[in-house]
Amino acid sequence: MGLEPDQENGKAKGLLWYGYWLLPLLLIGLAALAESGGEPVRHLLRYARSNIENGQFWRLLSGHLVHLGWSHLLMNSLALLGIWLLVGRNLRTMEWLVAFGVIIAGMDAGFWSLDPQLVWYVGLSGLLHGLLVAGLLAGWRDRPVESLVLGGLLIAKLVYEQWLGPLPGSAESAGGDVVVNSHLYGALAGVVAAVILRVRVSLAAPI
Repeated sequence: MGLEPDQENGKAKGLLWYGYWLLPLLLIGLAALAESGGEPVRHLLRYARSNIENGQFWRLLSGHLVHLGWSHLLMNSLALLGIWLLVGRNLRTMEWLVAFGVIIAGMDAGFWSLDPQLVWYVGLSGLLHGLLVAGLLAGWRDRPVESLVLGGLLIAKLVYEQWLGPLPGSAESAGGDVVVNSHLYGALAGVVAAVILRVRVSLAAPI
């Protein structure tokens, strides 16, 4: 006894949809759970250089999950869903997990070595920039015009932030100061992630 063809197709599409959105929804869920703990959880989990120096290494990861408040979380969550809608299909789930790890590690390395004056940091925005870059680079052959346009806009945004500071209104929307270097480090780490994934695919390809 089996499913009819239409039923099988419907089930397959349902599983595809579930798998496609699982990572961003899981990330948003973890961030919302952290935000529900309020200020005590924020202080416990945020990237804080002095605490990391004292051995609290979990902050290198958890600092990217906590936010300045619910408005900051909502802004980043909507951005994540938009990015996933644009480039989420360009990489498989395991490839996205690799990209997550590379981008977060790259950002932390940038904070630690290039911004020693950064006392603390919270938020997904740097990671979001990296995910967008990795996704665009992974899909540029299939959608070159879209990738070039979005990539050009992203580069323009990064240049603006480095020269003139945060985009107008972004600090007010986030509810606090914007660490623009997080966007730059995230984007550069996204390039590294895309290269690593490309090399991995090339090495795995049959000769």
